[in-house]
Amino acid sequence: MTVNLHHRSDGPPPEGRDLGMPLLLGPSMGTSLAVWDHQVPALSRDRRVIRWDLPGHGGSPAGVVDTTPGATTIADLGRLVLALADSLGVDRFDYAGISIGGAVGAWLAVHHPERVASLAMVCSSARFGEPAAWHERAALVRAEGTAPLVEMSATRWFTPSFSESRAEALLDDLRAADPAGYAAGCDMLASYDLRGDLARITVPTLVIAGRDDPATPPAHARELADGIPGASLVEVAHAAHLANVERPEPVLAALLGHLAATAEATPRDDASRHAAGMAVRRAVLGDEHVDRAIARTTDFTAPFQDFITRYAWGEIWTRPGLSRRTRSCITLTALVARGHHDELGMHVRAALRNGLTPEEIREVLLQTAVYCGVPAANSAFAIADRILREEREG
Repeated sequence: MTVNLHHRSDGPPPEGRDLGMPLLLGPSMGTSLAVWDHQVPALSRDRRVIRWDLPGHGGSPAGVVDTTPGATTIADLGRLVLALADSLGVDRFDYAGISIGGAVGAWLAVHHPERVASLAMVCSSARFGEPAAWHERAALVRAEGTAPLVEMSATRWFTPSFSESRAEALLDDLRAADPAGYAAGCDMLASYDLRGDLARITVPTLVIAGRDDPATPPAHARELADGIPGASLVEVAHAAHLANVERPEPVLAALLGHLAATAEATPRDDASRHAAGMAVRRAVLGDEHVDRAIARTTDFTAPFQDFITRYAWGEIWTRPGLSRRTRSCITLTALVARGHHDELGMHVRAALRNGLTPEEIREVLLQTAVYCGVPAANSAFAIADRILREEREG
C-alpha cells in the first residue's frame, strides 16, 4: 500500500519492548508534525508514537486529497489516517489531535470506534464556526497564498507574551504550506459539524482547552466535554490555540495522565505500572529532578524508589478521578500541614507544570493559613515565593 500522508514514528519499534498502545498524533492547520515536538520524547518512551502531516503541509503533498473547492471533507482525511495506520500494521491506537487534528480523531471515534482506544482533543471543536468564513479564507489562500494569514495566525495561536523561537518556526510552516492543501483544509472545516454525533463517542476522551484561545474558546471545549459521555476537561491558563506549544508541560501532564488511566482494561503488571508511573513522575516533577533521584539510588534505597514510582505515581497520580491540577492543590495543602518543606518546594514547581498559575498557588496557601495555621502558611509562602522567583528568572 502506498503511504500518502507524510509521517514520522518515534519510540520502540513494533518488534521491540512496547508497553503501550500505539499513539497517533494529528496536527493543527498551518503547522507540521513538529507542532508535537515537545511532547513526543515523553510520550514515546514506552509506546510507538506516529505523527502525520496534513495535505499540503510539512512533507505531505496537497494532491493526496481532491483540492477542487468544496470537494474534500474531514471524512476523507480520516480515511487517509486509517490507511496510514493500516500501512504501518497498526490495528488499534490511542489518538490525540490539535484543532483539525482533533476533529479527525472525533470522526474516527464516531465512525470507526473499533480502531480508537482513547481520544484526546486539544483546542478543538465540534464545529469551527460558520462555513462562509472558511470559504472566504480558502478563496483568499487560493488567490494569494498563505502569507496574508501569518500575522492573524500569530495572534490566534499564541498569547501576546509568548515569543519563543518555536512560535516563529511554526509560522514558517504556515508560510511554506501549499495553498491548495491549506484551502482544502478550510473546505474540510467548513463542512464539519459533529455536534449531533458527540454522544456516539464512547471511548475514554480528554478535552484540553487554552483559556485564551480565540479560535476555539473554552466554550467549544465545554460543548465537547458535555456532549461526549464521560469526557474529562482540562483548561490550560495563559494559552491560546496552540496550547501544547505555549504551555507544553501542563498539556503533556494531562495527556500522560489520560493515557495511563485509559490503558487497556486488563490488569497492569508491575513493569507496565512502573513505566506509567515513571512517565507521570517525569511529567510532574521534571526530567532533571527524576534523573537526580535515579542517580542517587543505592541498593538500599532502590526498593523504595520502585515503590513510590509504582504506587504513588503509577497507581494514584494516574487515576482519572481527579485532574492533575486538583491533585497538586491537595498535595500542596498536605505538605504545608505536615511541614515537609523540601517536598513543598518540589511540588510548587510541579504545580506550575500541572497548569496552576502563581496566583492560584497563592490562593491554595492562603487557604492553608486558615486550616493548617498561620505559622505553617508563613513558612510555605516563603518557600513558594523563592521557587516562583527562581522559575521567573531561570
